[in-house]
Amino acid sequence: MLTFPNAKLNLGLYVTERRPDGFHTLESVFVPLPWTDALELLPAPAGQPQNSITLTGRPIPGDPATNLCLRAYELLQADFPHLPPAQLFLHKIVPIGAGLGGGSADAAFALKAANDLFSLNLSLEILESYARRLGSDCAFFIRNKPVLAVERGDVFEEIDLNLTGSGCVVVYPNLHIGTAEAYARIAPQSPKYLLREALAQPMSTWRDTVSNDFETALTPTYPALAEIKQQLYAAGATYVSLSGSGSAVYGLWESGEPAAMDWPPEYTLWTGVL
Repeated sequence: MLTFPNAKLNLGLYVTERRPDGFHTLESVFVPLPWTDALELLPAPAGQPQNSITLTGRPIPGDPATNLCLRAYELLQADFPHLPPAQLFLHKIVPIGAGLGGGSADAAFALKAANDLFSLNLSLEILESYARRLGSDCAFFIRNKPVLAVERGDVFEEIDLNLTGSGCVVVYPNLHIGTAEAYARIAPQSPKYLLREALAQPMSTWRDTVSNDFETALTPTYPALAEIKQQLYAAGATYVSLSGSGSAVYGLWESGEPAAMDWPPEYTLWTGVL
């Protein structure tokens, strides 16, 4: 079972309060981004008693035995003992620590692949419940459509938002910003504008009404974020923002193709149409 887990973008991201459980209450709109990894899930060969994963592409820090894709499959095995040992192959393309949700997407797609390959017939709601145990934004990738995310970023509300045909450039400046570091710089507060209402207006107005709290908090330490943002606007982007807790910065073009831009060689780019 070969799948292609896609990344996501955050349109606005507000951290509104610190929760008693140590997490934070968020408000953000998640949008699928067609920048993908490649993940294959197969039954293990005869004689292989344990699950395994082979990692290629971008290096993934940490012990492969704790990879989210393996953890996702192990969650299912705990409830479905008939599931055989599996071998997974993950080719990592989406940058890590970029605010694009790549690891969460890989885990969610592992759940969906196992559900399809072994005919578990799990509903989307049940798959989402497994995904929430793996990460706050993991459940988004089960349905993989634009949503307004609230609570810990794992409760979703429908939103009328269609960015189909919008040009997009994502710039990853090769800065790994850890989630703990990003949240340590945040002072929770209520947003100035209601996100749902702001995004209902033309994209040309978002520059003044849709923001990411992490961008304000991180830019003083990482000035490259502001430089990328300025360059994308100079190239004609309609709206530019940090995605998630960074460090990827994206620009959206309401119409027309993005102009050619020069970036340092260590930067990673994705250019396409949503």
